[in-house]
Amino acid sequence: MLRRLWLRTEDPERKVSRIVAAAPQVRWRSPPLHSRLVTDELPRRRRYVVLSEGAFGGLASKTAMGVIRYGRDEVVAVLDSRQAGRSVREWLGDAYEIPIVADLADALARRPDTLLIGIAPQGGRIPPDWRRTILSAIDAGLDVVSGLHEFISDDPEFATAARTVGVELVDHRKPPDFQGVSSGRQHRAGTKVILTVGTDCAIGKMSVALELRRAAAQAGLRAVFVATGQTGIMIEGWGAPVDRLVSDFLAGTVEWLVERAEGMGDWIFVEGQGSLDHPAYSAVTLGLLHGATPDAMILAHQPGRTEHHGWEGRAGPGLKPLVPFIRLHEQVAALVRPSRVAAVALDTHELTEPQSRAAIASVGQETGLTTDDPVRYGGERLMDALTQMLR
Repeated sequence: MLRRLWLRTEDPERKVSRIVAAAPQVRWRSPPLHSRLVTDELPRRRRYVVLSEGAFGGLASKTAMGVIRYGRDEVVAVLDSRQAGRSVREWLGDAYEIPIVADLADALARRPDTLLIGIAPQGGRIPPDWRRTILSAIDAGLDVVSGLHEFISDDPEFATAARTVGVELVDHRKPPDFQGVSSGRQHRAGTKVILTVGTDCAIGKMSVALELRRAAAQAGLRAVFVATGQTGIMIEGWGAPVDRLVSDFLAGTVEWLVERAEGMGDWIFVEGQGSLDHPAYSAVTLGLLHGATPDAMILAHQPGRTEHHGWEGRAGPGLKPLVPFIRLHEQVAALVRPSRVAAVALDTHELTEPQSRAAIASVGQETGLTTDDPVRYGGERLMDALTQMLR
């Protein structure tokens, strides 16, 4: 069965997304994912209120931040009573004048049609005190979109309420029907596959891949972003949540995603997950590395972070020094296919401008690699490093 895909590209002037048809059509061996893959028409645009109660602005709200910054759908309000009265622009800049409201009634006045659950907590469970808000949203006629491990569509109370009102419950973390182990296929000739890796989880690997895709598109290259997590799928409209896959099929599914992306472009930016040494999430990192068999990697790092996210204060290992950690990625990749780290992407959002510039210079000197903060300053320098390495 032939399906038409749609590839999102960003408007570099307004830092917002638009949708263009991706040519050519691609033959799929099986349906790509449970949630949204467009066949003949663009998916309808949604008007989101983002539920991020008690979490907006922190690491747990990375789903909210990612969808607001890179998504195609309009966000009309963020629901977080702790931050009520403030604006998203305080975190993301003047282009994001989105109010933060105290309760659902305030949000409904702005005419949303969908409630987006905007957190990515450890374990992916619905906070118990959010259930009333979700049910109220359903009763008000809003669809509900979630990327949690706990599926809202499988919840009897939510499902019954949704059927009664006639609204949709969307779980972006449901895995694809595809089940296959890695076959060791080679990339299409002329394709460059880039994987973002990191010194930790929740360190900006998705944002780095999207900014690189933006820089590649601005340079006139046919660039594709491959979503491997729930937020990326919400943004892009296709992909697979690799942390929900049977382990035997992880590398094979990533290989399959890259094959699909090769039908849409020449520069393939695969969203990384976890880190090779994170005690909780190393498995998905290894599966991505060996499934994507990247031609090059970009290492994401946050200056000043010393402990793994979610393991702060535990007896587990801290973050590794950058240079040996870069070499470790190259060694592990080479077990299947040689690859090199081409550059380092820093997350300096907690630093002042002078501190950010100093951190970039310091890490560049330490590693000998091109280093920049692509979210803050754009991905052009990192893209230049990639093109020089892979030409």
